[in-house]
Amino acid sequence: MTRAARVPKEYKECDQHEKAYQSQDAVFVARKRSVGAKKGKPMRYIRNVGLGIKTPISAVEATYVDKKCPFTGNVAIRGRILKGVVKSAKMKRTIIVRRDYLHYITKYRRFEKRHKNVSAHCTPAFSVKEGDVVTIGQCRPLSKTVRFNVVAHEPAAAEMAGKKS
Repeated sequence: MTRAARVPKEYKECDQHEKAYQSQDAVFVARKRSVGAKKGKPMRYIRNVGLGIKTPISAVEATYVDKKCPFTGNVAIRGRILKGVVKSAKMKRTIIVRRDYLHYITKYRRFEKRHKNVSAHCTPAFSVKEGDVVTIGQCRPLSKTVRFNVVAHEPAAAEMAGKKS
């Protein structure tokens, strides 16, 4: 059983908000389009990450250019897949994910709470806010501290329940 690939309906110019011209590496923008041609290669590069991770529709239909995106860029997800809560989303395309865990103390036969903060690259396909639960996948080093990429996003439960503040 083959699944039909999701492709954008027509070509839209990529978002241009940087000094340099933004285009995807795998797409040749200036190709000739003949009038009566059959459907050819789409004008947006999208790929399947694998590992049971679905490509979000926002990555398929959007016009952003991100070379560190696992869905539209040149990054492979391999190694660990982790879940955590977004602690900070103040950086450009980078978030801090807090991972809580229990550490066993043998002497007292009890657990203590510990946590680790992990930096992760967040593509424009996900609109992540503080308190959201994200799934991150390990990839090659993207910067000095970033070794993970956001592959799934679940909005915070408190906002969905209509929490009063």
